[in-house]
Amino acid sequence: MKIQNAFRIGLVGTLGVGVGLLILSSIATLSTIIAYVGIALFLALGLDPATSWLERRGLPRWASILIVMSGVGLLVAGLVIAVVPIIVEQVSQLVDEIPRIVDQMSSQDWIESLKDQFPQVPVDEISDQVTNGLTDFFTNPDKLSELAGGVLQVAVAIGAGVFGVVVVFILTLYFVSSLNTMKHATYQLVPASKRDRFADLTEQITQSVGRYVLGQVSLAGVNGAASFVFLSIIQAPFPAVLAFLAFLFSLVPLVGTLSGSVLIVLVCLIPGLGSPLTALVAAIYYVIYMQVEAYVLSPRIMNRAVKVPGALVVIAALAGGSLGGVLGALVAIPIAAAILLIIKQVVVPHQNEL
Repeated sequence: MKIQNAFRIGLVGTLGVGVGLLILSSIATLSTIIAYVGIALFLALGLDPATSWLERRGLPRWASILIVMSGVGLLVAGLVIAVVPIIVEQVSQLVDEIPRIVDQMSSQDWIESLKDQFPQVPVDEISDQVTNGLTDFFTNPDKLSELAGGVLQVAVAIGAGVFGVVVVFILTLYFVSSLNTMKHATYQLVPASKRDRFADLTEQITQSVGRYVLGQVSLAGVNGAASFVFLSIIQAPFPAVLAFLAFLFSLVPLVGTLSGSVLIVLVCLIPGLGSPLTALVAAIYYVIYMQVEAYVLSPRIMNRAVKVPGALVVIAALAGGSLGGVLGALVAIPIAAAILLIIKQVVVPHQNEL
């Protein structure tokens, strides 16, 4: 075959590759903004079932949105008023305890007790390496400057996190108020012959996402409340702080509860705050709780929300976390539910007609 205008073909191909690379680099540059938009849209879909329920009771859209957002604001404010003073008090106690913890960790009696409890572990070698490392760190000006730079980076990260929360809140408010308009505008892009079917599937998918968000928050709330009660009973260090961490980690599906549980057990193991017995009891509790969550709570809540088989939930969460981090893990299960819905209501009927 004779190729005519090879230069034109090569130029068009090169421009196409360049445009593709430009689009990919733009997506990478805007990844943070895309994450903010995705989280805000996800939260808006989670609040939409409550708004729609109020609309079905005869309230106008603006009043329903005002009531839902006010309820969320009051809930957050109540949580802040109830939990934040306790967290601040316990964090200040932790800061006050740091010198005593350091002294206890460096004392010979504590090292001897560790050697008695764990005779197979080379405690002396580990202690010498830690002591030498800390001494070298605090006597080296370069290491101190690195520490100052790390503290600055942490401060910048905290500021960026606060800014992100504000942006997500504003976007969520906007998406909740204009969700119906956005959906109707999307429907206009579909051919009229298929518009009703597309709208019906979209409504079912968005309702599944909303129920999933409410279900995940419910699971996290159960874990946080149960953790606070149990950690208070066993007199674990700073139960309110640890329970709040358990709630936050449980918002991440599949791996969140496990990660939070490991962190809580490690905190209970810190000398001067907890004890090996407290950490062991906490570890046993969280192992039992994770079984209850996996086989009792999660199936009952999530099967009603998104109706996805348990094996597919695990696969979707793992794949979403690997591809998109925390946001990917959050949206993976609703996406899996949407794919199942499309297969059941579109693909299977089409195959039956052939």
